[in-house]
Amino acid sequence: MTSFLGEFELKLDAKKRLMLPANLKKQLEDTDRFVLNRAFDKCLNLYPYHVWQEVDAELTKLNSFVKKERDFVRFVRGGATEIQLDAQGRFIMPSRLMSYANITSDIILSGNGSLIEVWDRDTYDSMLSIDPEDFSNLAEEVMVKYEKEELFEFDESIVVPIMRR
Repeated sequence: MTSFLGEFELKLDAKKRLMLPANLKKQLEDTDRFVLNRAFDKCLNLYPYHVWQEVDAELTKLNSFVKKERDFVRFVRGGATEIQLDAQGRFIMPSRLMSYANITSDIILSGNGSLIEVWDRDTYDSMLSIDPEDFSNLAEEVMVKYEKEELFEFDESIVVPIMRR
């Protein structure tokens, strides 16, 4: 499975097209079909099509009779737009999605595991403007929690502590 890495500064052209940088294209494993969609943090997610299919399968499991689940599915699927790269590795940014993410011209693409985040540059810079000490505290809180969860193995409903060295 592809795990996208890197941060790339780009500009939309006059026709609202975005060209994927060569270093990012190398990570695509011959994929030119994507789904572009709203994300939670005023950015967009660019999913390789096979990854989107996995996300969509999980959405299908939610209960449409529960309002919160229905609203969540509507938000995630609502802006989903299939994207096909042209011969130069470009695609047109849909206006509604651009508006949602406050994208005008300057863009940051950020590899984030199985997807690529598409940010307005100013929004991205603002999101990253965290004080180093605050970031350190956040890292400690998140990673210590993760470490605590890893302390136990579950085997047939028996919890066995793992010895750490």
